[in-house]
Amino acid sequence: MKPQVRVSLLVAGVFVAVVATLLVLAGRDSGGAGADAPGGASDSRLVREDSRIIGQRGSSDVVFVEFLDFECEACRAAFPVVEDMREKYGDQVTFVARYFPLPGHFNAERAARAVESSARQGKFEEMYHKMYETQASWGEQQVPLDDLFRQFAAEIGLDMEQYDADYASEEVAARVQRDVEDGIALGVQGTPTFFLDGKRFEPASVEDFEEGLMEALAE
Repeated sequence: MKPQVRVSLLVAGVFVAVVATLLVLAGRDSGGAGADAPGGASDSRLVREDSRIIGQRGSSDVVFVEFLDFECEACRAAFPVVEDMREKYGDQVTFVARYFPLPGHFNAERAARAVESSARQGKFEEMYHKMYETQASWGEQQVPLDDLFRQFAAEIGLDMEQYDADYASEEVAARVQRDVEDGIALGVQGTPTFFLDGKRFEPASVEDFEEGLMEALAE
């Protein structure tokens, strides 16, 4: 085996191991995994009419839901895996993001409001990506980062007057809080927490993501 091939395989193996470890620990970020979701796929608290879809709605009835925190390192580790699954299955599976900022993350609720404000101008996915791609530079800081998130909004081309109004509005804050309340009602205690077709989905490896989606599509 050529040296460069060995290095590539080693890097890939380390990535998988790191992601798997973070995903195993993810549900314990604020106290551990909760009970299974009540109500199943038909539970309106899992996906609401205005829940944010990442990309486009899939052609099947398979729905993948993530309760996430943009300041959560485990969510950041899961982000490229979810993106890979979207690339492979996004035409068939509907991927839904629900806000679940954790109290221990100083800027998580602000980040969620920034993303929701962007969504109201049709740029949810752009800000969703921006938050994870920059998390290493702003996460875990104990000072308000409203100005930084406003800078992100300008960078993705938002109408800043509308962004400022939405970001400061009670309506956007309530929208984020409703996601949190739905998550709590469904037993969510940490992030990321995944649901696949209404059932709690707890992947322990990257392969588990793909196997779970393939099985759901086959049913």
